[in-house]
Amino acid sequence: MSAGLLTTCYLGAGILFILSLGGLSHPETSRRGNYYGVIGMAIAIIITVFSLKTHSYVTVLPAMLVGGIIGTFVANRVKMTAMPELVAILHSFVGLAAVLVGFNNFLEPIANLAGAEKIIHDIEVYLGIFIGAITFSGSIVAFGKLSEKISGKPLLLPARHWLNLTIDISIIIIGYWFITTEDFQTGLIALSIMTGLALIFGVHMVMAIGGADMPVVVSMLNSYSGWAAAATGFMLSNNLLIITGALVGSSGAILSYIMCRAMNRNFLSVIAGGFGTTSVSSQIQIHGEVTPISASDTADMIKDSQSVIIVPGYGMAVSHAQHIINEIANILRKRGVNMRFAIHPVAGRMPGHMNVLLAEAKVPYDIVFEMDEINKDFADTDVVIVIGANDIVNPAALEDPCSPIAGMPVLEVWRAKNVIVSKRSMATGYAGIDNPLFYKENTHMLFGDAKTRMDEILAGLSTQS
Repeated sequence: MSAGLLTTCYLGAGILFILSLGGLSHPETSRRGNYYGVIGMAIAIIITVFSLKTHSYVTVLPAMLVGGIIGTFVANRVKMTAMPELVAILHSFVGLAAVLVGFNNFLEPIANLAGAEKIIHDIEVYLGIFIGAITFSGSIVAFGKLSEKISGKPLLLPARHWLNLTIDISIIIIGYWFITTEDFQTGLIALSIMTGLALIFGVHMVMAIGGADMPVVVSMLNSYSGWAAAATGFMLSNNLLIITGALVGSSGAILSYIMCRAMNRNFLSVIAGGFGTTSVSSQIQIHGEVTPISASDTADMIKDSQSVIIVPGYGMAVSHAQHIINEIANILRKRGVNMRFAIHPVAGRMPGHMNVLLAEAKVPYDIVFEMDEINKDFADTDVVIVIGANDIVNPAALEDPCSPIAGMPVLEVWRAKNVIVSKRSMATGYAGIDNPLFYKENTHMLFGDAKTRMDEILAGLSTQS
């Protein structure tokens, strides 16, 4: 295959990836964005396969077949609630690939490299393995936390900041040692030590982050995987990998920034340790009693309401209640109720988690609003139904300066006339703190499985004239 045709196809795939990112920026165009991404990736894979040397097909095609079968199997079986951990484990594969490609480039160096060219190549190898190793180990830990195989509480080792600083300085010194040495064995030892330190750093970094910051972690690891792919592209002199990696890396970094702003968090503070790491006690004492409510009483409360807002959280995802909630919304809209959904930027366990679930249930895009768009409307709302959300509706974020989530923008649901919170129990959220919302006079607690309770509410609304 000619170099010109290969470059043209790669350029076309790169353009499709850019269009894909543009489409994914809004729910109404997300399906089209996915199609662009699929077509771009298909072009990239096909053209890369045809550019291989003949003997490479013996190993590449069987590997692609096995990978395709595994991917299809996983895609058909994974639940929407397990999507965050699937994304995390896929990030780890990208990191592992960068590490393996980096070591392969070092063990089979490009011939006739000397001087500045060799230094640049060694830097590419070193950075590629470094980013890949952090992405790999960090993503494995993130997968464990998201799937609850590892506790969501931050693991705070003594002098953890000094440990991180020591590892960082060591990696820089080892990098200088690796680049300046002429001995192959010495270089391999330096590269292996750095890889071990990077793997430890990735584990320690994510272990120190609390569960409430996991949406930022997923976004951050997405960015890391992109930069790892870009570094791999430089090592392989593959322009498409460089373009794709840069797109993923930069978009992931921007998304991480957006997530941090949505949580009133500094990115470095997230890396240093997650919510719930402070030992300062709350200045506000929670008073009052919890007021339970039944599903039938809830149906009675909302049947005559003029405006209703539903706030979905991870509890909705776990119970698979989104389809029933959509039916409830349709009944209310047919009755002329101003029915809307309010989405917090970090609701669920990954960015956009709630938007995807509502789209899966075919909730119209025009009644789904982001926090900044709808917060001002809660004061004029008759009933707010919170389903499985906790920290994102916690008034302590605004009222308690000593709260671990102090300053975090939240959905101000307590300003509505009535608030109904659907939860299994009074358990805390990721931040591990109590929620004063549950004890407010206008709040009613609807205990039990969200899907079961929403079914009962739907039945109550359906029988009412």
